[in-house]
Amino acid sequence: MSTQAHAAPLVRRRPFAALLAPLVGLVLVGLVLFWLAYNCYLAPGPFYDAFLIGLTNGALYGLVALGYTLVYGILELINFAHGDVFMLGGMISASMILQVFHLGDHAPMSSLIPAIFASLAVAMAGCGLLNLTIEFLAYRPLRRAPRLAPLITAIGVSFILQDVALIWKGSSPVGLPLTLPSGAVFTIGGVPETWNRLIVLFITVPVLLALVWLVRYTRQGKAMRATAQDKDAAAMMGIDVNRTISFTFLIAGALAGAAGVVYAYYFTNVTFDTGFRLGLIAFTAAVLGGIGNLPGAVLGALLIGLIQAFNEGLAWHSPGSSWTQSIVFSILILILVFRPEGLLGEKTPEGG
Repeated sequence: MSTQAHAAPLVRRRPFAALLAPLVGLVLVGLVLFWLAYNCYLAPGPFYDAFLIGLTNGALYGLVALGYTLVYGILELINFAHGDVFMLGGMISASMILQVFHLGDHAPMSSLIPAIFASLAVAMAGCGLLNLTIEFLAYRPLRRAPRLAPLITAIGVSFILQDVALIWKGSSPVGLPLTLPSGAVFTIGGVPETWNRLIVLFITVPVLLALVWLVRYTRQGKAMRATAQDKDAAAMMGIDVNRTISFTFLIAGALAGAAGVVYAYYFTNVTFDTGFRLGLIAFTAAVLGGIGNLPGAVLGALLIGLIQAFNEGLAWHSPGSSWTQSIVFSILILILVFRPEGLLGEKTPEGG
């Protein structure tokens, strides 16, 4: 018996649930693709329109989601105040539009382009410095504390920033003029792609490409990646870990500021709780793609944007806009249950 036991290798059988989960996932994806294809066949116009809206919203979510994933990748901290930094970026942009440049509906390009660049510069610098200050005052002293302490601190900072917005702008929505031009640039399937949506991509895509270049090809980006992998080893190699973490918060805040500018110009409405609502969606996108993974954050954001747009824009058997948030967070729950590392993330052992 003993000899046979040693000679015959043990065959480990995967649990039935582990085998069933991928199959159920494939079936659900197949049903969704069939639903989309059928909607495209029945009504190609609304389908293409929803696709373009989802692409635009997804790009905006991606800017915010990248801030979450940058900070988590280097500190394993879910910075719940990040959405409120984004909200303040929108408030800064609103102030620039209304009080500095005095833009009105469909402002001429000669006034609009300088206003956009100035808003981007001020909001990105202001939100970057704000995020840097938050890291120095609130998170750095808790660097070696249990994970629950910085998490609760992040929630507290979030409420503080909302109160700052309440004191600054009040509880009423800050309404903005329709500054972006609404004319058609080109058409897809008979549906016009308008300037007000295309300008969002013109702002978002270069910012995302600049971030990828920074992280992958610059000396500071290499320091960020080394610090994310092992802080102690990075410090032994001569990397200033504190400065690298502060730089990461600076970049994350600048991304939030850029997203706030895009949001203000595109949606023309900012409130003190905008960051809380959109921040949760962006965090869901980061988890969906793989928290800590930059391409994953963008992929998750685009998928969330398309899911929202298709659910709200397609008429055939669509649950309707009232179910959008339920669908988005149901996806989050399913991802956390069946694939906690996200679509592009990798399984990593939990640290002590």
